[in-house]
Amino acid sequence: MIRAARRDRRTHRTSRAVGAGVAALLTLSACSSSSKSSDSSTEVDASAAAAASSKLSGTVTVFAAASLKETFTELGKEFEKEHPGTKVTFSFGGSDSLAASITGGAPAEVFAAASPKTMKTVTDAGDASGAPATFARNQLEIATLPGNPDKIASLNDLTKSGLKVVLCDKDVPCGAATQTVLDSAGVKLTPVSYEQDVKAALNKVVLKEADASIVYKTDVKAAGDTVAGVEFPESADAVNDYPIVELKAAKNAEAAKEFIALVRSSEGQKILTEAGFLKP
Repeated sequence: MIRAARRDRRTHRTSRAVGAGVAALLTLSACSSSSKSSDSSTEVDASAAAAASSKLSGTVTVFAAASLKETFTELGKEFEKEHPGTKVTFSFGGSDSLAASITGGAPAEVFAAASPKTMKTVTDAGDASGAPATFARNQLEIATLPGNPDKIASLNDLTKSGLKVVLCDKDVPCGAATQTVLDSAGVKLTPVSYEQDVKAALNKVVLKEADASIVYKTDVKAAGDTVAGVEFPESADAVNDYPIVELKAAKNAEAAKEFIALVRSSEGQKILTEAGFLKP
């Protein structure tokens, strides 16, 4: 009887040990399965992210104000680098003429203007997809010949006898802002010419066909030592907001959205501020 009882106890202990072992194996198996499932999920997520990043393709046509030429060209290269298989093409010019082209049916995905007024031409015509977003601001500056030989130190100095001054046309944002500061300061100018965009106005000084012009700070900075810049306090009266929008007729809508996202991202803002643009 005693030996039988002992055998029963040993059998019971063995059964408990086997049960514990089986439980441990089941736990390890479950953990392994969970780990594999988690790894698989991570791989799927990574694959999905990679697919989302690489799914963009085709051309993105961007109509942009002339003053954005340097920064947007750089952003275009960055966009193509981030999204292999895409190509960004630009049409730079006076915002008013670009807006007229868009409302006239010119194909494009994105419009970036140098003022809300010119953007309104596009939105009023129903050619924008969604509401425009301001992504930068810009301020005026006087551009003179290198070394500022005419000693221009203020807005009023542009009225000096014999001084050849060129201005942006009053219909483009640069010209409208210039007229605002001239009226605010009570300064009357008779320019030798009005130019269709800010780059054309600046180029007159670069080529020494004019002694001075009123352009954006960003354009003076981009021109390097080919001109000299003169700040004037009245420029604070006419700081231009730059809005951007996806166009309703965009054939590559997803790429258009991503390009706008890049412009508004911290990376895009860094490029813009380094070029002299003010934050929105």
